[in-house]
Amino acid sequence: MVSLTVMGRLGTLRSQVVLSQVTLLQGRWFSSLPSSGGTVNIFDRNAKRIQRNRAASLPDPGLYDYLKDAVAAIVVDRACDVARQFPSALDVGCGRGHIARHMDSDIIKTLVQCDYSDGPLSQSSAPPDVPTYRVVADEEFLPFKDNQFELVTSSCSLHWVNDLPRAFTEIQRVLKPDGCLIGAMFSGDTLFELRCSLQIAQEENEGGLSPHVSPFVELSDIGGVLTRSGFVMTTLDVDEIVVNYPGINELMHDLKGMGENNAVKHRPNYIRRTTLKRAAEIYKKDYGNEDGSVPATFQLLYFIGWKPDPSQVGPANRGSATVSMKELSNVMLDSNSDKKGK
Repeated sequence: MVSLTVMGRLGTLRSQVVLSQVTLLQGRWFSSLPSSGGTVNIFDRNAKRIQRNRAASLPDPGLYDYLKDAVAAIVVDRACDVARQFPSALDVGCGRGHIARHMDSDIIKTLVQCDYSDGPLSQSSAPPDVPTYRVVADEEFLPFKDNQFELVTSSCSLHWVNDLPRAFTEIQRVLKPDGCLIGAMFSGDTLFELRCSLQIAQEENEGGLSPHVSPFVELSDIGGVLTRSGFVMTTLDVDEIVVNYPGINELMHDLKGMGENNAVKHRPNYIRRTTLKRAAEIYKKDYGNEDGSVPATFQLLYFIGWKPDPSQVGPANRGSATVSMKELSNVMLDSNSDKKGK
């Protein structure tokens, strides 16, 4: 678990544009296309685009990059654990280039950045020694041909997708065989302190509940989604980053600066002042630190998946064993007897 402290408010990067080497599919650029049948749209994607564009238009949006930069560094570190250089990589939901800030030519040769919001995308960083270009695209409708990338990364973006199975299926489609997906997303217990404080305060003051904090995917769900999307050799793990803020107002201010404010459909347009004041009191009373600050927990779900390829190591064919379990058991017993005799 990582702990950060934010004292009050936290006190145009280069991008090399290359217009070749990646083939785009016409007609798949925008998220206005209908989602797959039966999908329940929890999030207002247009509102989320506006929120993220507003966050990017702030005088100094870099003040709010601390959390996403920390998570992106961990994602890239896991990419470095794969003993290969990736000729082409796609960063899905790149934001302001948090992944790219930690990439270099030792890891990738070409980088494509795509994001649903053009504001943060226009400000995205690019590795100085890696040809990079940007595409405005929805995670659920990637405008690339099949089998184009050896690596796809995604950091702190997919938790806003309505049709997550479709997004993972699209990523699997654009990966080359034996290509790798490495990513992270907020999950389950993220901001549970804020959620509980607001719920209790609203119940006390207004006699009901409204969704002031967006829901997050659970670890138990994501493994099945990756498998159904066609990934193999999947790896999942969870970690937490705890950020300490002076109070609830500073936390909500920074969430807005990150573009991570609430985007649930049919969400309330405001929080009553009395409810927010009571929530701040509950937050400090139930979760506050000894120094008067309040913690905000961000639970991160890290995942790795591979696109199937015949070259990958797999289970042996049934009946191909040359030693029976009974013989193996006898060998182990003989080995233990020899050790005792010595």
